Amino acid sequence: MKNFKPYTQTRRHAVLINRENLWKGSSEKSLTKKYTAKAGRNNSGRITSRHRGGGHKKKFRIIDFKRQKFDIPATVIRIEYDPIRTAHIALIEYEDKTKSYIIAPDKLKIGDKVQSGEKVDIRTGNSLPLKNIPVGTVLHNIEMKPGKGAQIARSAGSSVNLLAIDSGKAIIKLNSGEIKNVNENCFATIGTVSNLENKNIKIGSAGRKRWLGFRPKVRGVAMNPIDHPHGGGEGRTSGGRHPSTPWGKPTKGFKTRKNKKTDKSIVRSRRKK
Repeated sequence: MKNFKPYTQTRRHAVLINRENLWKGSSEKSLTKKYTAKAGRNNSGRITSRHRGGGHKKKFRIIDFKRQKFDIPATVIRIEYDPIRTAHIALIEYEDKTKSYIIAPDKLKIGDKVQSGEKVDIRTGNSLPLKNIPVGTVLHNIEMKPGKGAQIARSAGSSVNLLAIDSGKAIIKLNSGEIKNVNENCFATIGTVSNLENKNIKIGSAGRKRWLGFRPKVRGVAMNPIDHPHGGGEGRTSGGRHPSTPWGKPTKGFKTRKNKKTDKSIVRSRRKK
């Protein structure tokens, strides 16, 4: 982490990630494409996520979440910053001179060798099927369907514990406490995702938040009754009702998500019953 001399209140409170050890040049051009800002809007132009817009121009780095070049060792060329995601990324080069980006695990260094395949070593950065990984191993980049590509545990500092392998299913425990079943043929990568200190960042100023693409928010209790269910009243109030959206839908602990396909794979929910 990086602290600053307190010559303004913004600098006094800002705590940011120290990126001195990351690559300082530009990204790999062959693995980079245009990134179009959406400003919180859907394909018909309507705002679906409030308080989004602006932000610094970015490039999209194409990440290899499938790791399907089996049994070909690759060397880590450099570790880079990715403006789109919280984790750092690693540029690797295979023995056939093909390059690709992967999510960088914690403690992965320049010059390290990584590999994917059915019977590769249990070593940080290696990718192999869950059925071939010892129980108790810490994992990230886990597939939900064989061959689809990693979907679970991809953000900074996240990891999953492998609890058991039973009748074709691997039982994994997520950071949230949820326990899931996934196919034992799904691939996973050994180790924890890099940039563990990301959770300790303190932005420090409204301006830096704007650079990241966030627009100002106004509390519901500071509005008029016509603008928000929490609005109005004499003096300061706490809303006087269950927290809700501007359109009256309950929030904060109210279950809104229904996904029968993924619910089938949940052994134990993260919610306490």
